[in-house]
Amino acid sequence: MSGKPKLYYFDGRGKMESIRWLLAAAGVEFEEEFLETREQYEKLLQGGSLLFQQVPMVEMDGMRMVQTRAILSYIAGKYNLYGKDLKERALIDMYVGGTDDLMGFILMFPFLSAEDKEKQRAFIVQKATSRYFPAYEKILKDHGQDFLVGNNFSWADVHLLEAILMVEEKKSDVLSGFPQLQAFKARISNIPTVKKFLEPGSQRKPVPDDKFVETVRKVLRMYYDIKAN
Repeated sequence: MSGKPKLYYFDGRGKMESIRWLLAAAGVEFEEEFLETREQYEKLLQGGSLLFQQVPMVEMDGMRMVQTRAILSYIAGKYNLYGKDLKERALIDMYVGGTDDLMGFILMFPFLSAEDKEKQRAFIVQKATSRYFPAYEKILKDHGQDFLVGNNFSWADVHLLEAILMVEEKKSDVLSGFPQLQAFKARISNIPTVKKFLEPGSQRKPVPDDKFVETVRKVLRMYYDIKAN
């Protein structure tokens, strides 16, 4: 294991997408191996690469890392996106945790029935506009800085931009009542590494489609239906 980080996951967003975002924001090139068959997944299991029998898995710096949060924390720390001291790290963890909660409502959206998708869409927008976006709007307004923590670009900023764009896919004008977040979105989107990741042809994945859902179900043998919140 050497050279570029190598990501093992499906050819789609899921839990790996935030890892792609953070590596890209840090300016780190990475390779990907897409799981398309149950046999590929079982080979990783039998080889002992998946500590808890789950993906995402990332090969990096001589390690095979699993657990999304641990992977993200390592990348943030390695590439100076995790604050300058423990207090800043605590704030970043807190903000990332909140954003994770919002993203969690979106993660399983592709696996819902058509009826449940409409219910979940409304639920996502309601939670974003009544709980999460007001909190970040207040943070940015109160400290008057360009970034969420310490006036330096961090993991918290990357994660929030990813979440904003995900919610906008559910309702395009969702930021209409949040001027601070509108300005934040524009600033972070124009950071060169982020801007590059947002351009066509990058390793950013599109909105999950039926093919992605079918592949995940097949590889992980998901025989059950997921319900909306």
